[in-house]
Amino acid sequence: MHSDHNGEPISFANCDVVVTQTTVNQRLAPAPIENRSAIAWWEDGRLILELGCQGTHPIRNTVSEIYGLEHDQMRVICPDVGGGFGAKAHAAPEAVVLGELSRRTGRPVRWTETRSENMTGMGHGRGQIQTVTLGGTKDGDLLAYKIEILQDAGGYPNMGAILPYATRIMATGVYDIPAVEVSSKSVATNTTPTGAYRGAGRPEASAALERAVDLFADEAGLDPAEVRRRNFVQPDAFPFTTPTGTIYDSGNYEESLNRALAAAGYNELLEEQASRRASGDRRLMGIGIATYVEITGAGVGSEYGSVEVLADGSARVVTGSNPYGQGHITSWSMLVSDQTGIPLDRIEVVYGDTDLVPTGETTGGSRSLQIAGSAVFDATGKLVEIARQRAADLLEANPADIVLDTDTARFHVAGTPAVSLGWEDIGATSSDEANQLFALSDFTASGPTFPFGTHVAVVEIDSDTGKVELRRMIACDDAGVILNPLLVDGQVHGGLAQGISQALFEEVRYDEDGNPLSTTLLDYLMPSAAEFPLFERVELETPSPINPLGAKGIGESGTIGSTPAVQNAVVDAVSHLGIRHIDMPLTPERVWRAINGI
Repeated sequence: MHSDHNGEPISFANCDVVVTQTTVNQRLAPAPIENRSAIAWWEDGRLILELGCQGTHPIRNTVSEIYGLEHDQMRVICPDVGGGFGAKAHAAPEAVVLGELSRRTGRPVRWTETRSENMTGMGHGRGQIQTVTLGGTKDGDLLAYKIEILQDAGGYPNMGAILPYATRIMATGVYDIPAVEVSSKSVATNTTPTGAYRGAGRPEASAALERAVDLFADEAGLDPAEVRRRNFVQPDAFPFTTPTGTIYDSGNYEESLNRALAAAGYNELLEEQASRRASGDRRLMGIGIATYVEITGAGVGSEYGSVEVLADGSARVVTGSNPYGQGHITSWSMLVSDQTGIPLDRIEVVYGDTDLVPTGETTGGSRSLQIAGSAVFDATGKLVEIARQRAADLLEANPADIVLDTDTARFHVAGTPAVSLGWEDIGATSSDEANQLFALSDFTASGPTFPFGTHVAVVEIDSDTGKVELRRMIACDDAGVILNPLLVDGQVHGGLAQGISQALFEEVRYDEDGNPLSTTLLDYLMPSAAEFPLFERVELETPSPINPLGAKGIGESGTIGSTPAVQNAVVDAVSHLGIRHIDMPLTPERVWRAINGI
């Protein structure tokens, strides 16, 4: 499948400096801690399927169609999930066939894959070969950018074939580059199909562009930080439309760079590097920068959220979004508690069961808080207004005069707090279904959001062995308004670990005949906490106008900036030796060969 995303080829004739490089964005295995597992059985003529997934309703809709069932003739249940990363968005074929096996045997049938089956059967991520050309003036103004993408779609191409589209829409990243050309070719190969994996096309865009910027800066003899600063889209330019037609909602890219460099002590790092090089230090020091922007909450429309207050004053939240490590229960409870005053431990969150949740979408693309969270937020606001009306009736007052004190979770007439009603008093009026204290929202965002940030990596390389040690990792990630800082830290830390791991460790490999060589965790290098430094988080919040929470996605950002930052740092460490580029993963052997010209 070939796609030429721009019309006429762009020209680099007016550029003083032009650099070209072919880079490999290698295949990765999602390798969740929990392999795929599912169980199916029939109950009163209904098919019941229980599995770890990223969305029960889309799976129910697909599988029921395969079996010729109406939606109400099937139930999908999702328990706690041990990692998804996009690869559990769809039901595996082995899970789909369980219903037929159960029908034939007359008993429940379970499937659980082995680790080797997971490594070879679950969709892989990335898998691009990119040729980038970047041109600009000798002063550092970027004028033209071209990227040619060769995408490995694997066998039975599906989502992997269209991953270059996500790379295309984010092709120019944080820069105001006037001329852009993107072309891609997706090819079927006799390998595991590729698909969504934490970032799904956007990390590939950032990796290509941020390497190109460093190559350009090196060729022009300029500081890579200053080249970035000189070409950022400015804060007053938003909403900003890129040459590929993507409309960014908000951003402050230079501020993220400033904060990350200040936290890193950039000037001191440069001085240390110069001193060590002058002294002939055998441990080579490198500093890498990557400023990124990504798209979140794209492609899927609305999300269901409802809130009900029960007779005892507790609350029940029903959400169509399936959590698998994001912290939905905590976040949705916070949204409700903040508006109602009901304590967190008296709020129940229901999810992951098509019999209990009316509708839902796939949890992916860093969409949860900004869409599903906004639905819960909106439903809670409606609920408070319903409760205010009932409190007014009970207190024989005008609803406009009723105040909800969220510190005490009690309603009273303004100016007379001595006479008040709690949620249990309001809930007691919900004696039948017609009088439920209930509100719902099916929130639809007006568009996607675009979180951004700057990552700075500091590495040391043993020049005798080629081993890379990541000394520091500084991350300034802006995801709009932050609801829970601890959950954001967790999402960023996980993303950083996976992004760094792509740069240094992980690679799915095949021999020339297509036989897999990475079938266990003995031959696919998964890092542990011991391989990482303590991550240094830098805060920045630029609200989004797209949703009432002002939130943007954060689940994938860590993987998008960290990979090129680490790769740039490694190349920077050996740049004084005349080395311009090393492909990932930056293993000791690969780095040692580059140092020794082998």
